[in-house]
Amino acid sequence: MKPKTLSMKKFIRVLKWVGIVVALLVIGLLVAVYTLKDRTFESPAIDIKASTDSSVIARGKYLANGPAHCAHCHVPNDKMAMVDEGQIIPMSGGRLFELPIGNIYTPNITSDKETGIGAWSDAEIARVLRYGVKNNGHALFPFMPFYDIAESDLLAIVSYLRTLAPVKNKVQDNEFNFMGNVVRAFIMKPEGLKTENRPKILATINPDSSTEYGSYLAKYVANCVGCHTDRDLKTGEFTGPAFAGGFKLPGEGNPDVTMVSPNITPDAETGVMHSWSEEMFIKRFRAGRTIKESPMPWGPFSRMSDMELKALYRFLQTVKPVNQNNGPTMVKTADLK
Repeated sequence: MKPKTLSMKKFIRVLKWVGIVVALLVIGLLVAVYTLKDRTFESPAIDIKASTDSSVIARGKYLANGPAHCAHCHVPNDKMAMVDEGQIIPMSGGRLFELPIGNIYTPNITSDKETGIGAWSDAEIARVLRYGVKNNGHALFPFMPFYDIAESDLLAIVSYLRTLAPVKNKVQDNEFNFMGNVVRAFIMKPEGLKTENRPKILATINPDSSTEYGSYLAKYVANCVGCHTDRDLKTGEFTGPAFAGGFKLPGEGNPDVTMVSPNITPDAETGVMHSWSEEMFIKRFRAGRTIKESPMPWGPFSRMSDMELKALYRFLQTVKPVNQNNGPTMVKTADLK
């Protein structure tokens, strides 16, 4: 019996040390997470000064309230219907996005110096759009697609934002859960700092109905690729083929339903674009929001020009067909669990 007793004592001693090691690892992880979650990033300086030219500001206004749909995100949730109707609502922020990493609130981007971006420099505003780095060096969750917009459009947006009247609205801080803090500490890197496969930034862009301009809109302004490509909501990383859909988002104003983005490649079997004519495409956009739970910014998109909608349509007809059936565009959230 004595050898068995010694063996049991040895086992208990090993188990004890294993427990200590595991506890130390957990403590170390917690310390690392809460130390690194607010890490900062350096980004290249941007030499930019907001323009007072009326045509530049008009282009910025059109982008912000149209294809770039800034107004779709930077208003409170209860103002979305007004945006859809075409009203120009102060972009005072506060819209809530409930994600697996926590609750994200969009910032106030009016010129209020205390609660908005009135105290930011032109370069700091451009830095957020180009690199996804805030003026405090923190990474921005990759919601906005503007990292590769032309310099002329970057200037236009910054110039328009400078004209927005100040609205005092202190937006609640983001509420990250533990998973969110792990992502911030170890995974999240500003999208604009990922240099691999980035295109050469255009100095200027000339809007027309070409496939090239359609590609520019779909990838860098309207963000068609951002919602019509499956991605991980914890990190924002793309996980599926471009434009093939399958991305799941909570229904607008109704968490009981989940919206699944459709495949907009020209695949003959599963792609919605295969059977749409240019006329049908434009007509659908002009109709605006027909499904109230849709997260797509139908209001701003419905005000895009025919020329730009033609460019989008023509580009989408050229993307690589992907045979991917994503099922219905609306499902009960409970059925996915």
